[in-house]
Amino acid sequence: MSKQTGTFVVTHAEPESAVVRDVDTAQVHTLASNPGLEVHDVLEATVAPDPPLEVTWQLVEVENRRSIDLVDSDLEPTQHAMALAADADIGELIEEERAGTGEIHVFAVPDGEAEAAAQDILEDEETIARAARLGAVRVEVRRSADDGVLSVRYLPD
Repeated sequence: MSKQTGTFVVTHAEPESAVVRDVDTAQVHTLASNPGLEVHDVLEATVAPDPPLEVTWQLVEVENRRSIDLVDSDLEPTQHAMALAADADIGELIEEERAGTGEIHVFAVPDGEAEAAAQDILEDEETIARAARLGAVRVEVRRSADDGVLSVRYLPD
């Protein structure tokens, strides 16, 4: 095993150890120690096998560390998001780049399921990984229960 550099999200953290997942390869690394990491932290970092057994890893360099805020917004999706969803089939994902950095994902969901779908997105570990890949620091989930529209906004600094 050798050093690996990439973008990692912290999926588990205890005082003595932590688990990080590479957001591009999905490879999981158990760290032999926890240098103050918290769940959902995103690291641009290098990890290396921890001697002598090399069954765990150590964080050898951190270029950047940020956290990602998950926001369950009480705002309705924007008019633009509603227009994107207007022609979508139930369950269809529409992805659109934001001006600058980030993305907006819009879903059409069955009547009465917008709230449950929003909670699923907020609890899904992949939401944080996607935000890390996109360079976002905030994920905002908006919904319109009346119209069955859900928007997920991956926002930069």
